[in-house]
Amino acid sequence: MERETILANLGHIHRRIERACRQAGRSSQNVRLLLATKTVPAEKIQIALEAGETLIGENKAQEAQGKFETLREAGAEWHFIGHLQTNKVKDVLKFATLVQSVDRMELVEKLDQRLQFEGRSLDILVQVNTSYEESKFGIAPEKALAFVREVARYDTLRIKGLMTIGLLSSEGDQVRKGFRLLSSLREQIALKGIPGVEMRELSMGMSADLEMAVAEGATMVRVGTAIFGPRRYPDSYYWNEQAVVK
Repeated sequence: MERETILANLGHIHRRIERACRQAGRSSQNVRLLLATKTVPAEKIQIALEAGETLIGENKAQEAQGKFETLREAGAEWHFIGHLQTNKVKDVLKFATLVQSVDRMELVEKLDQRLQFEGRSLDILVQVNTSYEESKFGIAPEKALAFVREVARYDTLRIKGLMTIGLLSSEGDQVRKGFRLLSSLREQIALKGIPGVEMRELSMGMSADLEMAVAEGATMVRVGTAIFGPRRYPDSYYWNEQAVVK
């Protein structure tokens, strides 16, 4: 029954994405579904991978490593989408091909240091706090351009776009306002033509608000609960700045 439920949920999400793209006059080929798999066991993720999904996003380094080892033969692309502590950089680089949550120079320097040691580079997204919530990580929108310029000086880091976590609100206009702001920042930064910087990706939108994100230009939506069911922990465990991060 679990397999059938996950497959049915995946089909529903893809139909939602396709419908949202149609309404926005966009091709659904330009919007990727990222499986947000925090607390989801490997056997459930395997069901989605066997159904053709290829993109996984994890929030916790230690949890992700175990699942990566179990599922690595599936050949999926693994992103890190949670708040990255500097002391976890080495662990995250063992599985992530892209880190979506780069938001401070301390982290940039630690990533660069480790990547230089390993002799390689890494794709990243800059996380922007478009809702201006104190409980959320991310660079302030008005500082995003300067931050991108600064990060672009590091040869080990390839900026591919921006990421934000939408406002958790029943007021759609306020939620969409944040997505619109990220899209606007993407255009502003792209126009600067900063060497080595691409504004290809806009990672925004989750289970509850993916339609609004797609309407505002999302190229990647992060969906977990609508596919795998409710999580064991509240959102604050993953996103709240005041939470104890282990």
